[in-house]
Amino acid sequence: MKAIDLRPGVAVNLDGRLMVVVKYEHRTPGNLRAFCQVKLKDVKTGQHIEKRLNPAEEMPATHLDRRQMEYLYEDGDGFVFMDNEDFDQITINKDVAGEAMKFLRPNSNATVLVHEERPVLIELPAAVDLTIAECEPAVKGATVTNVGKEATLETGLKTRVPDFIANGETIRVATADGSYMSRSKE
Repeated sequence: MKAIDLRPGVAVNLDGRLMVVVKYEHRTPGNLRAFCQVKLKDVKTGQHIEKRLNPAEEMPATHLDRRQMEYLYEDGDGFVFMDNEDFDQITINKDVAGEAMKFLRPNSNATVLVHEERPVLIELPAAVDLTIAECEPAVKGATVTNVGKEATLETGLKTRVPDFIANGETIRVATADGSYMSRSKE
């Protein structure tokens, strides 16, 4: 697989280690040659590595099993997920789950990437709907200004929202950076 074809969630063998692409960006700076800036996660150690690659560089790809799973609850060891096909339950430790758990509420679905029956990464959709647990009261007529306020969501994630948003409302949040997108349509 060429470096330009890499995407988040793709597994590659790099120097004999299984790595999963966490973040990918193709850059073309001014008068220089294009390159791919890739953030990789070592599956065994959990260490993150940033690498700059030539777009034509070959990378040996590895197959990861993608399973649809439902997040059930948090226990002392990690987070319990249930496979939607065979209903087996697995516990994903906190190092593997990482920041993804700030976007998942109980009974929500996510794609879990598995290698040799071991979960290695949780893939999230582009946006999720979460309910506001705590924020300052809404301001009437505050629809024009671009000033926001900080809100804490039901999962513990903190984000900036417009002044007209109130406690208990459900909003759509981008999983890439945790930013407010819109009110939820539900």
